[in-house]
Amino acid sequence: MKRRQFNQSLLCSVLFLPQWAQAQTVPTRFLKTIPSSGERIPAVGMGTWLTFDRNPKQDDLRMQLEVLRAFFAAGGGMIDSSPMYGYAQKVLGLLLPKINDKALFSATKVWVPSQSVGVSQMKESMNLWGLPNMDLMMVHNLVSWREHLETLKVWKSEGKVKYIGVTTSHGRRHGELKKIMQTQQIDFVQLTYNLAERAAEKELLPLAQDNGIAVIINRPFQTGAIFQKVKHQPLPQLAKEMSCDSWAAFFLKFVISHPSVTCAIPATSQASHMKENMAALLGPQPDVQQRLAMVKIFDTLL
Repeated sequence: MKRRQFNQSLLCSVLFLPQWAQAQTVPTRFLKTIPSSGERIPAVGMGTWLTFDRNPKQDDLRMQLEVLRAFFAAGGGMIDSSPMYGYAQKVLGLLLPKINDKALFSATKVWVPSQSVGVSQMKESMNLWGLPNMDLMMVHNLVSWREHLETLKVWKSEGKVKYIGVTTSHGRRHGELKKIMQTQQIDFVQLTYNLAERAAEKELLPLAQDNGIAVIINRPFQTGAIFQKVKHQPLPQLAKEMSCDSWAAFFLKFVISHPSVTCAIPATSQASHMKENMAALLGPQPDVQQRLAMVKIFDTLL
């Protein structure tokens, strides 16, 4: 067979593969369902606290752009920010048009004690992102949550936001968060959960599942502190069974495999670290017994 005939034959064999064979060539990402709508999103997103707080007039933003490119190239969706994060929203507004990925699931927050000022702040956030509306708007750390939820419920009915919710961090105010989850019609909560901080397993995560509330996990790496606890430690055999090539993927698979968790949002300023994070979407996820084994392995290393 001549080279041209061989190339044409090879091309045809690819183009006319049966659909099941073509599908196998595309890695399957781990998606989770938003209970209030049935919409499915990738279980690993990205946060922007500290990492995207850069003054566009003074700082080089090429690293942040590469992080975004790596994120979307690996099938990312949710990006979480807040007015609390300094320049982060402005940086996102400058960089996202350079990528123009329709997979973006935009999430930000309102963070002021006044309801009227909160309206202005949320409008400013949309302007900074360069978006006519947001996928998700949350009340940051429960600041004036009653007043802001009142506004957000109206905004949701008007189509300005698709989903609404509230957030906490550092494991604080779980009692108040529990009451909100029991009494308010919200789509999302955001809280802290990782292998080193598992308090949310007792009440909050089961409550979210029972009430049909999606859960975003912040600080899945304890802002990096969790890596110090496994420093110089080789990955366990269990990691290989779950196709984890890094501790980052190991830690994230523990978080996102919990049935109540919808999305984890680790932050990074390195594209290489972003690729490690997003690898948690691929391969098998741990089952109940494997999750228990992960806890035992981690606790043994402490």
